[in-house]
Amino acid sequence: MQAGNGSKSLLDPRVRSVLDRLYRQAKGDRWVVLQRLPVFWGLLTGRRTYAPAELASLLRDAYLPLSREQGTFLYLAARAIGARRIVEFGTSYGISTIYAAAAARDNGGFVIGTELEPRKQQAAMGHLREAGLGDYAEVRLGDALETLRDVEGPVDLLLLDGWKELYLPVLQLMEPKLRVGSVVLADNIRTFRKALAPYLRYVQSGEHGFVSVTLPLKDGFEYSVRVA
Repeated sequence: MQAGNGSKSLLDPRVRSVLDRLYRQAKGDRWVVLQRLPVFWGLLTGRRTYAPAELASLLRDAYLPLSREQGTFLYLAARAIGARRIVEFGTSYGISTIYAAAAARDNGGFVIGTELEPRKQQAAMGHLREAGLGDYAEVRLGDALETLRDVEGPVDLLLLDGWKELYLPVLQLMEPKLRVGSVVLADNIRTFRKALAPYLRYVQSGEHGFVSVTLPLKDGFEYSVRVA
């Protein structure tokens, strides 16, 4: 797909309208948290673990989106490196996917997302079509370690925002396909310190070809660049 001359899809009224509505709806997450407080407390403290399918079902009503600032950063990072193949782990209702797909449309690229909960996957594809971005993204249904296995490289940008214990396995699955200069973004770094400690050690150690820093966006947004 060809990028438009001077494209700026994030400013497209259709894109902005859908994002505004989804963010309004996402405010209902506070009630989901209250209703499932033991689930969230167990996750935050590391005292309880859930199978991915079980957790996806428990949180099927929660949007759990990137903030507007994080979404804008995702768009800008993708535009800055001319990302044409973007991969997303943890699509939910598609807010982050809209930001990624807006960049993909402007760059002449494509987004491959993955979501375990069927209702969210269907809703996300509907939101992308509504925003005029349906031709620039697909959301695969199922376990990310399976749905992303056949993604072809080179991958320019990887977004990690699904089940925290899978950040590192998903990164390692995609690592052979990440080009030098590619970007990896990972959400919820400070909230899930225990669960994400192995991931942080991996990208921050300097031993695996990444240079990485935690950005003070929302509750911590890890920004890693593959340098070798």
